[in-house]
Amino acid sequence: MVDLYSRFLRKLSNVSLDFTRSAMDEIPWRAQLVGIKGARGVGKTTLLLQYIKLHLSNQMAQTLYVSLDSFWFSSHSLSELIEDFYKQGGKFLFLDEVHKYPNWAQELKNAYDDYPDLKVVFTGSSALEILNARADLSRRAVVYEMQGFSFREFLGIETKINFSILSLNEILEKHVEITQEIGQKIKPFQYFSKYLEFGYYPFYREDKELYEIKLTEVVNMILEIELPLLRGIESGYVFKLKELLSVISASVPFTPNISKLREKLTINRSTILSYLHYFQEVRLTNNLFKEANGISKLQKPQKIYLENTNLMQILSANNVNIGNVRETFFANQVGFRHNLLYTEKGDFLVDEKYTFEIGGKGKTKHQIEGIENAFIAADEIEFGFNQKIPLWLFGFLY
Repeated sequence: MVDLYSRFLRKLSNVSLDFTRSAMDEIPWRAQLVGIKGARGVGKTTLLLQYIKLHLSNQMAQTLYVSLDSFWFSSHSLSELIEDFYKQGGKFLFLDEVHKYPNWAQELKNAYDDYPDLKVVFTGSSALEILNARADLSRRAVVYEMQGFSFREFLGIETKINFSILSLNEILEKHVEITQEIGQKIKPFQYFSKYLEFGYYPFYREDKELYEIKLTEVVNMILEIELPLLRGIESGYVFKLKELLSVISASVPFTPNISKLREKLTINRSTILSYLHYFQEVRLTNNLFKEANGISKLQKPQKIYLENTNLMQILSANNVNIGNVRETFFANQVGFRHNLLYTEKGDFLVDEKYTFEIGGKGKTKHQIEGIENAFIAADEIEFGFNQKIPLWLFGFLY
């Protein structure tokens, strides 16, 4: 326990508070059991440590952060840690990387029931079923999902200006006034292309020169370690995952033809569909379906986008299509808080109500003519007019 606490304090001392994410104010920290899920690299660990530094600095003797991939757990159990910590007066326990520890859900369930005055916050991969039915965490844990930086957050870091989060309705109804107000403070196109290239994952701040190398390592870790660990994929089939992801990344966007994929990859239909489902689980892709209900790993997506535009730089750097970049950005920023569906007229149906066509500054309403609640999200414009809204503004939704 002393060793774990020493490591925690060392980690805490290296955490900066110069920028904190809006998620800090959205997570219900008061709950007895809080889960934070999100893809590798989106900043879950930093968020935990920043919260401790900001809100628990006067209760450090009752607080502990530990990552469950620590060697300490090779000879100790999570239940043992919780019991010892509680006996020593512990009140706030932060558990990182829970998916690295077998039977974590059952042991957390027991802790929830046995120590009602102990607050536990845990993080896990997006590929993880955080609400494990067997352990019945679904009625115990409050779960929050984290995503990489929004364009709004990226602007906040780069300009030191705190821009407010906007609702979708605010953007649709007041975009002219909002963009004029923002335009008085910054020129968004000074930063937009940078964000599309390297602004999504928080670790870009560490060293921009090494960003692509680190992002490649993140993708490899997901494919080579997390998916085999969490989904039981044999290591010998990992190259098939990489091959399929490469096909998706080079498409504009990818419209899956299962028969052709079967021939190209020499794997059966159900396996291909499972792999496509897993990619979305681990937040490597955004899969677009026709219907909101009944989405399962055996349902074929109508379109598949990479999860964010930064991934294009390492997976399809020589085949980046500007139209695909625009649609990927929209799907990533809007899809985090809203339901996206495939539509035959337009590019996206949002919340089963709004139709969006994505394009450049010359995009017209031709493809959405006559459709109620239809809008154009246009790149290369600072200010919009009527139903034509700047694409970059949709990066202010979180």
